[in-house]
Amino acid sequence: MNSYEIIKIDDSTWRIEDNGVRFFLLSGDDYSLLIDTGMNVKNVKAIAQSLTDKPIKLINTHADPDHIGANCEFSSFMMNTLELDNYNIYQKCTSQVIPVNDHEIINIGGRSLEVIFIPGHTPGSIALLDIERRVLFSGDTIQAGNIFLFGPMRNIKTYLQSLERLNSLKDRFDFIYPSHANPVLEPNIIEKLIEGTKAVIDNKLSYSDASLFGQKIKAYDIGCAKLLLN
Repeated sequence: MNSYEIIKIDDSTWRIEDNGVRFFLLSGDDYSLLIDTGMNVKNVKAIAQSLTDKPIKLINTHADPDHIGANCEFSSFMMNTLELDNYNIYQKCTSQVIPVNDHEIINIGGRSLEVIFIPGHTPGSIALLDIERRVLFSGDTIQAGNIFLFGPMRNIKTYLQSLERLNSLKDRFDFIYPSHANPVLEPNIIEKLIEGTKAVIDNKLSYSDASLFGQKIKAYDIGCAKLLLN
């Protein structure tokens, strides 16, 4: 199956919709940057090359399987190394991992992306701030869908700290492009996620029992999203 949709955001930004998950291509004067590779789409590198004539670099927001599906098409990729244990569960190819760290600037030519470390959803989750365009690519940490906080390597209290960090930076971006659910969000969703996450931690919200991937979980509806926990 190779069903996908390419949506042009502007003259140098695209999103690729992959059956419930999306990834992005950003073009600069010198390079293009691919943010994640989805889960089901094949020939992701060729798809990206059809949209830009610039050399393509790949960066992963984190290493859940729906974000690294086509990583093996690339000889190297950037990722926070705290994701390696997660990555090695799902991918076995020998692509070179280029570490990226908090506050690192990736300049693709007239367009700079700042790496923001936001653990919690996974240990090495990052967001990318498109500095000049004032857009945050948030991975899974900010979204209006189901936020996975169950299973190994996830931590709701660390997730809350990352939300609070992003909230402290929200004067630097006008829009958020998440990897799931609504394609565009406004920064005020962060405060709503913080409020809901605190209510879950403080046992102030009821939950619904559910099952996902063979695991019994608790689904907390916090209004703007659902938090899924053990």
